[in-house]
Amino acid sequence: MSLKILKNVKLADYTSWLVGGEAEYFCLPETLDDLKESILFAQNQNLPKYILGSGSNVLISDHGIKGLTICMRKFSKMQAVQEDGRLVIEAFSGTGKSELLKIFLKHKLAPALFLAGLPGDIGGGVVMNAGVAEAYTPREFMDFVDWIDVIHDDLQIKRIFKKDLKIKYRHTDGWQPGIIVNVGLSWPLFEVPEILTQVKEANKIRLSKQPLDMPSCGSVFKNPENHKAAQLIDQCGLKGFKIGDAQVSLKHANFIVNLNTAKAQDIWNVILHVQNVVEKQTGVKLTTEVVRLGAWSS
Repeated sequence: MSLKILKNVKLADYTSWLVGGEAEYFCLPETLDDLKESILFAQNQNLPKYILGSGSNVLISDHGIKGLTICMRKFSKMQAVQEDGRLVIEAFSGTGKSELLKIFLKHKLAPALFLAGLPGDIGGGVVMNAGVAEAYTPREFMDFVDWIDVIHDDLQIKRIFKKDLKIKYRHTDGWQPGIIVNVGLSWPLFEVPEILTQVKEANKIRLSKQPLDMPSCGSVFKNPENHKAAQLIDQCGLKGFKIGDAQVSLKHANFIVNLNTAKAQDIWNVILHVQNVVEKQTGVKLTTEVVRLGAWSS
């Protein structure tokens, strides 16, 4: 076996919130063969397996994760070609959105503006159909995805085309169960000459409005229909509310930041408090974009 399977690995180092306990077993596949080995290891040891991408949209329990955590951070490869008037890209699911941004920026194409400042990897972009509040084109990740390859427990890989996926606001269904391994994307080769300036300006605005210098997961809550989560939280006077070192950001109310030594449970308790107060005061129920992993008591 060439893939290293590690024991008792601290998962806080692999999440953007910098919280979470240990993985009972942990691996970092870099190739398809590595990924297959990890699946077989979990099967042979009768272990549940959990996929961890870039760690930007997950909250891992302080008690850690039992079983095998497969971290896709090193599962990164991308190639791009020009074909039939389109830029056609094929990328491993662990490839960072920032790498995708560079390709679109190089060709001066519109998705670069959408991707500017968007955290996480390509696989995560598909799973949660990542999007932005601004009226950009594209505005959601699945707008420029053509197909995905999914590996199943029998190690067979199935290609699923966009038309066969169920794409919703902040979520994509129709590919489960399995692990997304490869993603095909494309965009028309219509240059936007001012795209570099637009990206720089967008990054400047984000920096001024979002606490990008502090550990967070990005936006915590989905925007409810006809509402903006940040505005609802702000109008309920919740900016600055904290439990332990987990705080509703003073800069952007839809961010919860780790001031220094926050626990995962602190962050979750802040989330529950925000949901309760907002629903009580406005009648609107906020739902999270965040996925919880590991054992939780509440």
